[in-house]
Amino acid sequence: MSAPTNLAPVPVSLRLPRRKRTPKQLARRIALNATGLFVVVVMLFPVYWMVATAFKPGKDILSLTPRWFPTTATLANFGDAIHRPYFWDDVKNSFIIVGTVVALSVVLAFLAALALAKFRFYGRRAFIVLIIAVQMVPLNALIIPLYILLSRAHQVDKLSGVIITYLAFVLPFTVWTLRGFLLGVPRELEEAAMVDGCTRFGAFVRILLPLVAPGLVATSIFAFVQAWNEYLIAYVLLSSPEKQTLTVWLASFTTVRGTDWGPLMAGATLTALPVVIFFVFVQRRVAFGLTAGAVRG
Repeated sequence: MSAPTNLAPVPVSLRLPRRKRTPKQLARRIALNATGLFVVVVMLFPVYWMVATAFKPGKDILSLTPRWFPTTATLANFGDAIHRPYFWDDVKNSFIIVGTVVALSVVLAFLAALALAKFRFYGRRAFIVLIIAVQMVPLNALIIPLYILLSRAHQVDKLSGVIITYLAFVLPFTVWTLRGFLLGVPRELEEAAMVDGCTRFGAFVRILLPLVAPGLVATSIFAFVQAWNEYLIAYVLLSSPEKQTLTVWLASFTTVRGTDWGPLMAGATLTALPVVIFFVFVQRRVAFGLTAGAVRG
């Protein structure tokens, strides 16, 4: 007697019964969520107040009673900020400095991190310790030595001097970050690609580079934010108004007569936009790179 071949599948529920939380676990979860929500509100409130103040008319900004929302939104503050002297010159200077720093730091840091992660050479450990030690030195302690050094090299009040200084402070962290990404890529993947016929450079381009792409993007984000928001070095090294950056330009809204809060908040909002736009464009690359597998079936 033959066994039946068309048997209906027996439905099996893989869903486990939901365990009820105890009052103590529920209270802990509510407390954690409330704490997280409070931290988010504290972090986002200054950003909201900056943007809201940028759209407020002068009477709402100077009112003794706080106005949480502008009664009548206005773009006059943005017009005053844009038409302020040296705005477009400083925008150009900021993009030149930041673009150069990001490009050079990513290229140099990638090559240095590749050497530290994939090769063994004399002094490698000392170099890694030196990278960590450089990050511990406070910036304020180096302002005077940096100014003296750059003045002797005739790089004060020049964009090139600021680029070199920014690069010196951005590189240690970018090298350290990329080294961690490169250590996470198994050497066997490159060896397998070379066994399949790839050259060493081909394995580097087809295997190693795509897998390290999230690290390159994360490093470029850090370098961009660090260089774009820096104020102290640019303020000390750049004295000519037409050669300053946007962060130094924002300080011009505070004078002996007081602070022009409306245009200042509008200028700060405009200054923050490039960082947000840059992150929005590159953050998808981080997500795609992190979810990309080394083997495709």
